[in-house]
Amino acid sequence: MHNQTIAELAKGLQAGEFSSQELTTAHLARIKQHSGLNCFITVTEVEALAQAKIADQLISDGKAGPLTGIPLAHKDIFCTQGIKTSCGSKMLDNFQAPYNATVIERFNQAGAVTLGKLNMDEFAMGSSNETSFFGPVKNPWDHSAVPGGSSGGSACAVAARLAVGATGTDTGGSIRQPAAFCGITGLKPTYGRVSRYGMIAFASSLDQGGPMTRTVEDAALMLQTMAGFDSRDSTSVDKPVPDYSTGLNDSLAGLKIGLPKEFFGDNLNTQMAQVVEEAIAEYTRLGAEVVEVSMPNINLSIPAYYIIAPAECSANLSRFDGVRYGHRCEAPEDLNDLYIRSRGEGFGSEVKRRILIGTYALSTGYYDAYYLQAQKIRRLISDDFKKVLSEVDVLMGPVTPTPAFGLGEKTGDPIEMYLSDMYTIAVNLAGLPALSIPAGFVDQKPVGLQIIGNYFDEARLLNVAHRFQQETDWHQQAPAGIE
Repeated sequence: MHNQTIAELAKGLQAGEFSSQELTTAHLARIKQHSGLNCFITVTEVEALAQAKIADQLISDGKAGPLTGIPLAHKDIFCTQGIKTSCGSKMLDNFQAPYNATVIERFNQAGAVTLGKLNMDEFAMGSSNETSFFGPVKNPWDHSAVPGGSSGGSACAVAARLAVGATGTDTGGSIRQPAAFCGITGLKPTYGRVSRYGMIAFASSLDQGGPMTRTVEDAALMLQTMAGFDSRDSTSVDKPVPDYSTGLNDSLAGLKIGLPKEFFGDNLNTQMAQVVEEAIAEYTRLGAEVVEVSMPNINLSIPAYYIIAPAECSANLSRFDGVRYGHRCEAPEDLNDLYIRSRGEGFGSEVKRRILIGTYALSTGYYDAYYLQAQKIRRLISDDFKKVLSEVDVLMGPVTPTPAFGLGEKTGDPIEMYLSDMYTIAVNLAGLPALSIPAGFVDQKPVGLQIIGNYFDEARLLNVAHRFQQETDWHQQAPAGIE
């Protein structure tokens, strides 16, 4: 059962070929079997089996939806009532959320089963899943390599067939990069398409939740549940949600694809470039037209992002003070000691680094020189995207400059680590939707193809990606020992 997709399992549940309880039990057993991957922080076995029992009754009563009884897992950044929500940090190791995030609430209402909460870079800050307080996640394709970050636990769980689908969040590529490294499908929706209520904030103007699945068809099913207006989220956009599954098989004849020349420079591994070019050639065979485009400001994405994101992180993480919830130091001498030691003990080194950078960039005398300039660059990057997307339907290129790198390979060089997101960050600065789909292998490690679309045009992105998966089988490949 674990090798079937969400769409296939939904049909099997409806046909009575197996029950949700059987399906859930099988996945819980696989989670225990592959615990060495370290992709789960919390496994909710009791709760999952209770949800599966309810799902079976809904199916029996003819009240099931597409996700009823389907075993999913959630990145440990989404508040889950009564369950530890740690954000991969010692700061929240003792925190049990008193309410559900909107995303969790919607999956519960859809009858999905929650297998547990997934490992992640601390407070979503990282590109390798090595900053987690709970230890690094391993890439199921190569246990000596990283799975990507910050949603590395989500990508690993789906690739290893421990969950049929998972939620992730994407601030600068944190859905797409681990999806590429682990050979799965990962979709970052338009900013405001999925509610951020109950999703613990890293950088509020950049964070966006999305689905991580093996196939595009499954991503469409998950996004259908996740998307939609939420009055509790001031950044949520009140815009109708289309049926993402109806247009999946539409023809690509006449599709105009733009290739940003800045994505194919010296930074891109030559073998990676070849895989991406071969994937794009498949689209020409499907009737699409390919043209080169230019976005001259996109190379400024990383410096702009690493001012804006740390600045917002500095503001958002100021709430973790050892007073109301989260880690509290032992026997503080006074209020100042409480703040200093609680935050010093609770946060890891990468989080501290970004808080310091962000606080500096926002401080008196430096705000105009750094933060304000970064926001101006952000507008230029957004304008570049608007211009090229008025000329083409979608943009394509690599997700990462190299395949998955080794555990510990870049932890000593933060700048080198940050450069692994060089092709994804600009999308978040502009607030656009984008996805990664499996497109081949380099050195027996998966390579992703990135497809970027216009605002709220997720349906087209899903159609374009789905047609590729109908013609190829990269998304059907499984890591050794996982079949």
